[in-house]
Amino acid sequence: MTPNPTSLPGRVRLDQILSVVIPSYRVKAHVLQVIERIGPEVAMIFVVDDACPEASGAFVEAHCRDPRVRVLRHEANRGVGGAMMTGYRAALAAGADIVVKIDGDGQMDPALIPRIARPVLARQADYAKGNRFHSLWNVRRMPRVRLYGNAALSFMTKLSSGYWGVFDPTNGYTAIHAAALERIEFANISERYFFETDMLINLGNARAVVADVPMEAVYGDEESNLHIRKELWPFLSTHLRELAKRIFYTYFLRDFSPASLELLLGAVFLLFGIVYGSAEWYHSISSGHVASTGTVMIAVLPILLGVQLLLNFLAFDMANEPKVPIQPTLTLADLFVHDAAPDSARDHTR
Repeated sequence: MTPNPTSLPGRVRLDQILSVVIPSYRVKAHVLQVIERIGPEVAMIFVVDDACPEASGAFVEAHCRDPRVRVLRHEANRGVGGAMMTGYRAALAAGADIVVKIDGDGQMDPALIPRIARPVLARQADYAKGNRFHSLWNVRRMPRVRLYGNAALSFMTKLSSGYWGVFDPTNGYTAIHAAALERIEFANISERYFFETDMLINLGNARAVVADVPMEAVYGDEESNLHIRKELWPFLSTHLRELAKRIFYTYFLRDFSPASLELLLGAVFLLFGIVYGSAEWYHSISSGHVASTGTVMIAVLPILLGVQLLLNFLAFDMANEPKVPIQPTLTLADLFVHDAAPDSARDHTR
């Protein structure tokens, strides 16, 4: 297979195999159009038929003539995460350097693949994802339910993953480097609708660099398979559990820093102030006696000190976001391309 080398502006030239994974479930009406619009920069396309009731895998095989396409099948439905894990494994086995996820329902413009993959191609990030909140105009076009839901999920994901600079965590338009995929335990990734968020959480544990890429979403006649009421509590409980795990692993198991002390002392002072102040307030109300100045200060000062320490910890946590990619860094051979050498001399076959 001879992939087209990807060239970036300037003198940087990166020859890396770019592949695409399309989870396919109830997208028969759109999936062929999505495949047709995938550009020549992509070397391999994996369509994962996740036990689709529309037999979309067989439909693609019967009507798609693109030699890059390979259909994978599940005997039972495993969800978008399960489909992506199958696609990721196949892409890694085929020698892909970068794997892009794109949905088959037409909401994601395949023309944006080079833009989404660019931070990973340029070795500026290990994982790149779309962000539909980059402009006010695009936010106004977003359905209200999705707007408010994504805003709430974004805040919860910042807490549970540690990626404070990332927004729109449920955006499924992503690109990941093989080096980052190899750091992830696939068994730890949710196979259902928590997949995108779970990827961020596990990438945070691996200290991978994540980049947001501005994009616009397309809202057509497709229907979402997500049932908000059914998934709300699992989302919330999972975020709380992952937050506790991240704090413990990052600040007490892997390392112990001044931020760890700020968290401990801040929590103790704040808890003491709230409990003591509440008890004294109740005693004052029930007895009719006004609390003394000393009693008020004993309650207020620990609260103020606890809040300040927790704010300091939060600032440290926000600054602790990964900044050095885990994928191989550029070499001099990657950076400098000799103008005298023809392109054919620099291309290679894998």
